[in-house]
Amino acid sequence: MNYFLMIGAWQIILILIAVFLGIIPTIIALIDVLRNEFYGKNKIAWILVILLENFLGAVLYFIIGRKQKLSTPNKTSMS
Repeated sequence: MNYFLMIGAWQIILILIAVFLGIIPTIIALIDVLRNEFYGKNKIAWILVILLENFLGAVLYFIIGRKQKLSTPNKTSMS
């Protein structure tokens, strides 16, 4: 028998949630990398790590990469 065709609605919903939760950290990490400046060529390296390693790359970025960002002065509003 072909059990693949016997997937119900709840299983599809659970699969979609699992895939969605796996994609969210990758998207957040990419946005964070693109919005900030890094030393040297670290920006390109982190983009490649995140894109090629997906979820693991995003986790590595959050553990290691966020410390490599250039510090920027706080923007104050001009009154």
